[in-house]
Amino acid sequence: MTCDQSAKRVYTVYAEVAAVAESVYKVIELVGTSTDSWEKAAAAAVEKAASSLRDLRIAEVTELDLQIDGGVVKAYRAKVKVSFKYED
Repeated sequence: MTCDQSAKRVYTVYAEVAAVAESVYKVIELVGTSTDSWEKAAAAAVEKAASSLRDLRIAEVTELDLQIDGGVVKAYRAKVKVSFKYED
């Protein structure tokens, strides 16, 4: 399986709103997956967020884990918090 063929999925876990110095930023948490690496899993989450949100500011990887089947790693998973400027 090549890099371009790797399976990537993103799940929305929760959202919260945070105030920062007279601006308001919304923070969402996503879980990206990849059959290749944690880096690609995190990138999948950020790329998915960027496809539908404007003005992304910060991405923070908060948790890494693996999906295992029969003692073999099937997928890398990265939980990522992404923030963007909140607009009314």
